[in-house]
Amino acid sequence: MYEFEKALLEQGYHTIAGCDEVGRGPLAGPLVAAAVVLDPGVSIEGLNDSKKLSEKKRNILAKKIKEKALYYKVVFIDSDEVDRLNVYKASQKAMTEAVNALEIIDYVLSDALPLPGVECPVKSIIKGDGKSASIAAASILAKVERDAYMIELGRVFPEYGFETHKGYPTKKHLNALGDHGITPHHRKTYAPVKKMIEQQIALKV
Repeated sequence: MYEFEKALLEQGYHTIAGCDEVGRGPLAGPLVAAAVVLDPGVSIEGLNDSKKLSEKKRNILAKKIKEKALYYKVVFIDSDEVDRLNVYKASQKAMTEAVNALEIIDYVLSDALPLPGVECPVKSIIKGDGKSASIAAASILAKVERDAYMIELGRVFPEYGFETHKGYPTKKHLNALGDHGITPHHRKTYAPVKKMIEQQIALKV
């Protein structure tokens, strides 16, 4: 998991940021990106793609990352902005903002996406969250922060079950959409939500 970072350190780079985002697929809630610069002298055991870790393990690792990383930043893009930009551009925006908010960086490892708004060199790695410790750390922070947000949203809208499905299009979520309509946090350009809006309009005509 540290091979990319070690190779870059050997090439003379010092502050290497890993960057990733979570929340492309959900019908509701924000898209969240994180950027992390790990301390080259401190190894954090267990870093991996956040989707492959249990919630308990993610939470433990997120705490360790925040304690031991040199720098980190988490950025939220709300559902309206995702609709306005499209999810790909929203992902790029969130990741770029997270990276550019870091104090000092001289190289970026990005999970899959090119980041043209970042001035230093960027290496885009397909499935990077399972290959690079820095990207994995970013994926964990983004996932933990987004999940916490959706749990809170579940308290505000208890009928939707956001705390369980985190906004993804599960059967429970789709049934709740049918029963209760959409919330201000739903992404109106996503097909199931768009269909629900069209049905509501048809009923009023």
